[in-house]
Amino acid sequence: MDHDGTSDPEPEADPLETAERAFADQLIACLEECARGRKGLFSDYEGGAGEEATGGWPEAGSLRDLALALQSAAERMGRGNALAHDFLDLCSMHGECHPGERRLARTFLERIERGEVGTSGDGGRKPW
Repeated sequence: MDHDGTSDPEPEADPLETAERAFADQLIACLEECARGRKGLFSDYEGGAGEEATGGWPEAGSLRDLALALQSAAERMGRGNALAHDFLDLCSMHGECHPGERRLARTFLERIERGEVGTSGDGGRKPW
């Protein structure tokens, strides 16, 4: 507050920065849930029956959409978003080399905690 009792105006928040924080918070929450066994974070179809295989995790689908939008907006502004990029990279994995969602989620959470997102970290070898 100023000496006359009024507060200084807050600097205007960067809308992209606000979206990046919201994405990061939602991603962490979804990764933790996925690491506990919920399927469908990295893809709409996991090949099983039940809620997860039929699109029963709308937050996961919204998170993938948000990552795409965030990555596009960041690139238009001449910035990148490593968290969105790495998440979308994991979403594109299919086939025999796919280690499973629980393992991907745990490994990605560990990389985030170590500050390794957006870097190869280990000479280009996949961390899973």
